[in-house]
Amino acid sequence: MKTIDVTALGELLVDFTQSGTSPRGNPILEANPGGAPCNVLAMLRKLGRSCAFIGKVGQDFFGDMLAGTVQDLGIDIQGLRRDSQVPTTLAFVHTLAGGEREFSFYRSPGADVTLTEAELDRDLLTGCRIFHFGSLSLTNEPARRATCRAVELARLAGAVISFDPNLRPPLWGSLSEAREQIAWGLGQCHVLKISDNELEFMTGCSDFDRGAALLRRAYPQIRLMTVTAGAGGSYAYWEGLRAYEPIFDIDGVIEKTGAGDTFCACVLSFVLERGLEGLDGEELSSMLRFANAAAGLVTTKKGALKVMPAREDIERLLR
Repeated sequence: MKTIDVTALGELLVDFTQSGTSPRGNPILEANPGGAPCNVLAMLRKLGRSCAFIGKVGQDFFGDMLAGTVQDLGIDIQGLRRDSQVPTTLAFVHTLAGGEREFSFYRSPGADVTLTEAELDRDLLTGCRIFHFGSLSLTNEPARRATCRAVELARLAGAVISFDPNLRPPLWGSLSEAREQIAWGLGQCHVLKISDNELEFMTGCSDFDRGAALLRRAYPQIRLMTVTAGAGGSYAYWEGLRAYEPIFDIDGVIEKTGAGDTFCACVLSFVLERGLEGLDGEELSSMLRFANAAAGLVTTKKGALKVMPAREDIERLLR
C-alpha cells in the first residue's frame, strides 16, 4: 500500500540571498533553506500532500538548520543522512533585473553528492505514489549511482517518475556530461517539467512545440510534459493535446528562486488527483493556470522553501 504521495531525492542546501547593505556598504546575506527537490515538497505540503525527502547534509550548523526546517514543514526526513566529514552545500544567489538569478555554489564536494546507495531508505521509495528527482544529484558520484538505484526501486514498485532537469552549468564537469545525464533522466520519467532554456539545450529548438515533439518521439514513456517559459507563460503536452496559459501580472516581484519548483509541485498535485489517463484540454489549462498563479506568488518573497503560497492565496489570485 502506498502511504506517501511524493518522495523526492536530491540537494538540500542553503541559498544565501542579499538582504540589504551594511553601513559600510557590504552586502548583508540571508541564509534561506533551499534546494529544488525540497522546494517541490514544501509546496506539496501546502496543498495537503504527504511527502518524504531523501538526501544528505553536513553534520554542521547549516545541516541542523535545514533538517529542522524541513521537519517543521511536515516533510518526513527519515531518509535524510548526515555527513561528519563533508559540509552542507551552499549556494549564493545573485539577483538580476526582473528577478532573474545567477548562482555561485560551494560544493567541491558538498554533502548532498556524498549520498550512497547503501544510505537509501527503501521504504520511502517503494511506498510512494510519485518519485521526483532532478539532475543535480547526477553531477557526481556516489550520488549519481544512488539516484539511479532510487529511480529503479521506485519504478519497480509502481511509482510515477517525475523529473526536472534544473540545469546548473557551473556544477557540471562539461556541458556534454550534463546533456548525457539529463538525457538519462528524460529516459526514466513519466512526468517532465522542463524550462525553455533546458528544452533548447536538449533539442536545439527554440520553438517549444517542435522541441516538445522531438522529446516525445525520443522518450515515448513521457506521459505529461510541461514547459515553463518565464514571462512567456507555460505549456502542457499530453498525448496529442497542447495547452498554453500566460503568466499572471503580479506586483512586487523580488526574485524568481523556487518559481519553477512551485510550478512543478502544482503539476504533481494535479497528477495525484487526476492521474495520467483520459485528460482533456480544459484540465490541462486549469492545471497550468493554478501552477502559474502559485509560481507567481512565490516570486514576491525571498527564500522559496519557507514561503510557499497557501491554496487559498492561489485561488484568490485565480479569481
